[in-house]
Amino acid sequence: MRVPSRSPGQQPGSPPSPTAPARRRPSGATPRRPPAPAPDLAAYRAAVAELLVEVGALADAASTRARQVLIDERLREPALAAVLDATPQGLIGARETLLLEMARYQPNDRTSARDLGALVRIYLLSRIDVLWWQDAPTFVTDDQVNGSAELVDLEWLRRRDLLRFRYQEQPATILGRAARGLRRRLRPDATPHTAGLLFRRARREVVALLNEIGREFTAIAPPATPPLWVTSLVRSAEHQYRLRRLGYAAMLPSGHCLGYSVDVELAWFERFGARDALADLLLSRQEAGELNVIDEGQAWHLCVAPTARRRLRRAYEAEMGV
Repeated sequence: MRVPSRSPGQQPGSPPSPTAPARRRPSGATPRRPPAPAPDLAAYRAAVAELLVEVGALADAASTRARQVLIDERLREPALAAVLDATPQGLIGARETLLLEMARYQPNDRTSARDLGALVRIYLLSRIDVLWWQDAPTFVTDDQVNGSAELVDLEWLRRRDLLRFRYQEQPATILGRAARGLRRRLRPDATPHTAGLLFRRARREVVALLNEIGREFTAIAPPATPPLWVTSLVRSAEHQYRLRRLGYAAMLPSGHCLGYSVDVELAWFERFGARDALADLLLSRQEAGELNVIDEGQAWHLCVAPTARRRLRRAYEAEMGV
């Protein structure tokens, strides 16, 4: 299905008065538009939360038409429309994509969207990532991820004790998957129940962010709490489509495919009494404007804000001595 792009906005200014002196414009020059004000993200998140209450009241199958009418009406409200219209798809494209995602939704054990409300929340809040990084190039293929000079190898850093967080890779062989399954049976709660990273690579800014959060989390968590655990980092669009076919709520476009998004484990830290502390830490960074945070249940999705990119890059260089 082709998603329509947004229509061009109204041109600023009004025609000059007949008595006003004509101003000659150089041939081929176009008038400069004043920069549009940045959308109010706090108002957008509040409007999404209100919409979710209404979606939850129309969750049964018989309410499909009512949900469509609700989405049509609510997405045109100023707080929501301001963000959606500033994304590459625009308001109309975002609306059509969301309705298509809702029509195709099938609950399963893999997806983080446990119900329609969760699907709507994940989709709408992930549009903030797209708004922020719409000019960033996408990692289209697995080979682009593995060969990119913009990404660093986490294993190289881990072996030098330069990471303040943990992760595990996806097993690459049948033997490896069997060994992972055996360890889970013997020690079911020793690690989070996640597939692991397909790509152990990340942007330098993301490494700096995770190291900062990891240090802060260690300082505030109860004794014996394990370090911050990362469940997903950069993905290719090729891999994102594979996840969608498997039933995951893998949205497109995605901050993961740009390298600026990461998922961190939350639910597993409940057994250590540390989940709420980590959640508060992440939300405080969102309030400070450094992150976009999406509650996806077991794991939370984070995206670096463009305004934090330079500071984090400098932090990485200072910490790594480069």
